[in-house]
Amino acid sequence: LADVAVCVVGALGDQSRAERDAQAAEEIIAVNYVGPALLLGALAERFEARGAGTLVGVGSVAGDRGRASNYVYGSAKAGFTAFLSGLRHRLAGKGVHVVTVKPGYVRTRMTDGMDLPDVLTAEPDEVADAVLRAIRRRRGVVYVRRRWRLLMWVVRLIPERLFKRLSL
Repeated sequence: LADVAVCVVGALGDQSRAERDAQAAEEIIAVNYVGPALLLGALAERFEARGAGTLVGVGSVAGDRGRASNYVYGSAKAGFTAFLSGLRHRLAGKGVHVVTVKPGYVRTRMTDGMDLPDVLTAEPDEVADAVLRAIRRRRGVVYVRRRWRLLMWVVRLIPERLFKRLSL
């Protein structure tokens, strides 16, 4: 068993289809939460028994606050982030480090065809470098582009009555 396990899974899915089709919603949740959580949960048992290792899960800034445009995907990533937080808490002091990575937009097949702001969009190599830095520095939660941390902090502070009026 390796000293480090990195779980990078993501499928945006079709939000409008998921709103009408429970199976489509279930697939988005299974890919973005259930599968990764079960995998890292099983690996956590092995790492804990050894008393060493690092588990890395790639979440999403979409999980920081639900938005109409992607709330099924966002809620699955929010669940995965909460799972990683709980796992990190459980394994604290047991020699196993748990990292949550929130990359924001990444230029991959998942984002092909999307008009993404360059200032918020990372390349896959940038995400890989951020993962390595987080492992080496023993970080708990890492936003690949620092701007995302500030941006999502502000988004979370927007009162619900105002947030409902925004088209984000």
